Order: sequence, then C-alpha cells, then structure tokens
Amino acid sequence: MMLIRYKGNPILKPRREHNWESERAFNCAAVCMAGKVHIVYRAQGADGISRLGYASSSDGYNIDERLDSPIFSPSASHEQFGCEDQRMTRVGDDDIMCYTAYGRRRRWCTVDKTRLAQVGMTKISVGNFLDHQWNWGRRVYPLPQVDSKNCVIFSEKFNGKYAMYHRIQPHIWVAYSSTLEDWSQSHHRIVMQPQERWESTKIGAGAPPLKTERGWLLLYHGVDENFTYRLGLALIDSNTPEKALSSKKPILEPSAPYEQNIVFTCGAVMLDEKLFVYYGGDDRVICLATCDESELFTLFRSK
Repeated sequence: MMLIRYKGNPILKPRREHNWESERAFNCAAVCMAGKVHIVYRAQGADGISRLGYASSSDGYNIDERLDSPIFSPSASHEQFGCEDQRMTRVGDDDIMCYTAYGRRRRWCTVDKTRLAQVGMTKISVGNFLDHQWNWGRRVYPLPQVDSKNCVIFSEKFNGKYAMYHRIQPHIWVAYSSTLEDWSQSHHRIVMQPQERWESTKIGAGAPPLKTERGWLLLYHGVDENFTYRLGLALIDSNTPEKALSSKKPILEPSAPYEQNIVFTCGAVMLDEKLFVYYGGDDRVICLATCDESELFTLFRSK
C-alpha cells in the first residue's frame, strides 16, 4: 500500500450528545482555503438520515473546530432519505458541491426498488463558506431519475465546458456541459471500468480530480465480490478527461480495526507537496492517510 495512515486515526468520530450525528460521522469532502483544510462530513443519527456537518484543521491532521449543528440537511422530496457522500470543488468564487440525493422513485417505476440515489448539486460562495454563512444556492438534479452516484466536477473547464465524472454501476462515466444545471445534451461515455479483482463489482470516483504538472490525479474506490472497499489511483490526461490510466493495484485497503472492510474517500488535498486523503472507515468514522506527491507517479512509470 502506498498511503500511510495517520497515527492519530480516527480524526473524527460520532458524537452521542448530538442526535443528528450520534451514530456515524464519516465520508467527507475536503477543500483547502484561507490556510485551513475545511471538512464537510456526512453524519447519521438514530433516524438513519444523512446530514452534513463541518469541521476544520489548520495543519491537516488535528481538528481545531467542529460545529454543533448540521450545515446542510435534506429539504426536497428527492432527498427524503438523506444527502450523502458530498464532494466539493472550488470553481472561481464558488464552491460547487455534488452529493447523492437519496429519495423515493416515482410511482410509475416498475422495478422492485422504491428508493433512488441520484446526483444532487448546489453551490456556495467562498466568502459565505469561510464566514460560516450557509447560504447554499438552488439545489438541482442534473441527471433526473438516473440511478447515479459518486459525482465529481473538475476545477477547470475543457473547451469552455464543465466536466463531470459520475457512476452508473459498475463504470465511471464522463460528461460535459456549458452549465452546471443541465447535462441532458451531453453524450455520456464510459471512461473507466472494473478491470482488477479488487474492483470487480464496481468502481466510483472518490475525491474531485487534483491538478498536477503531470496530469489530474483521481482517487477512486473499487469494490470486490466480497464487497470490500479499497482505494485506487488514476492519472488523467491534462487536456482530455476521457484518457485515464489506473494504478492497477490499490493504494489503500482496509486493515485497521476502525476500517473493517471499508475505506471510502470523498475528499483529498495537496499540502506542501503531500497528498492528504480523508476517508471513511467502516462507514462510521473519518480517518486520514498521506503520501508524498512525487511517490504517486511511480505507479504509472512502467505503463
């Protein structure tokens, strides 16, 4: 494994004194702004509804601040079962948040499944975010009634268009749009598919792609036939999101007691040429693993 676990793991745990996060505090977005790492995490209480909480760290390791109330909660019928597995991307003066809107299917659906996980999207100005003024923008569902998850947005446009990765099981798909609200005119195509045994059941994007001098780094998760979740890494062409080269081997797999059979990331940042990966362990706690940026590219030298 390439990622090194932080000795102080887990860095965030559920808090019994708060009903909304009494059972689980796990999969989190992470963005670096104003000298801090800002963490937006998924939490659940006894009702099983996912809401989003906030914490921050000035050094990337230790939590300095954690709010007592959720900063984002389900509001629409599309989200009646929760808002889950959020990712955040800085685009200009806004932070774009993609999340899984977990709600009920329309009655005319004939398959034996009453719940639907679809992509939700909203944004907040950087100023409001840093001031803890949670004035989120309008919530949109860019792929309406499509059973899709694990949506990430690139921080730069390609030929004047936004680029999105999302997961229609078992593949990672790419799409483009001139607006964040409407992706219906885009031709969606598969960009990555399961290839190795450790990812044989399905794969999905993890943290939003991180731009480097050698291309975009994409952390992703892979699930095997025993439903063990591991983390992999892909190198994406600087100018063409369709060109992806996977690491073949996982860079982190569950082995610590607090992980059981799940490591799952939604957020990562670069600090002082080191990759900080914030991940959920066993769908219950938040953990941290790191790696020097230069070491990541050794995975792709022979390919």
